[in-house]
Amino acid sequence: MIVDSNIEPLIKKNILIVDDHPFIIDGYKNAITRYNPNLYEYSFSQGKDCESGYEIITDPEVLPFDVAFLDISMPAFPEKGIQSGEDLAKLIMEIMPNCKIILLTMYTELLKIKNIIDTINPTGLVIKNDLTFDELIFGFDKVLKGEIYYSHSIIKMSSHIENDIDGIDQFDKLILFHISKGTKTREITQYIPISLSAIERRKIQLKELFKIDGGSDIELVREAKSKGIIF
Repeated sequence: MIVDSNIEPLIKKNILIVDDHPFIIDGYKNAITRYNPNLYEYSFSQGKDCESGYEIITDPEVLPFDVAFLDISMPAFPEKGIQSGEDLAKLIMEIMPNCKIILLTMYTELLKIKNIIDTINPTGLVIKNDLTFDELIFGFDKVLKGEIYYSHSIIKMSSHIENDIDGIDQFDKLILFHISKGTKTREITQYIPISLSAIERRKIQLKELFKIDGGSDIELVREAKSKGIIF
């Protein structure tokens, strides 16, 4: 058998996919393996929730990943403080700093998207409803080339100019966001690293800032939306 010594060896790419929908994982793998198969050889690891994702990422036997696809909303792993794909992304950033992270979400709220960009700054950020086979290939291509990839809904949202009001910081905005989604005040501590008393204090300060005298959370959210702080 004659081996052509001019044939370049395939470039190995180690890919992580964590999503709680198996058919979505299969779709990602099917699309990725069709991207430049004559150039790349792909190895996949997959998880179905935050716990399995955590176990894969922290396994000392696992080689560093080149690209990680992480769903943001998945069953949490509270024992390790992993509440979402965002926390898995932060973990990867610590353990595998060269891994390119692509976050996928159903969230369409500007404040939530802005917070993801500010705290994670992922290489890719995708609204799942934007995703098609061709779009996934397009985004994967940009990420491998070292470019940032945002799906078209992310780009559209990012084009909005956010109205900033003096005295309101990122924690305040996140509190308002979670209140607007119906999250109970005592549960907001699961998503924001400040105490319940601090959240209550900030709510009072926000009502004072908005000149809401003893108003309800509904009024607080309504006023925040009217000022363009949340959407």
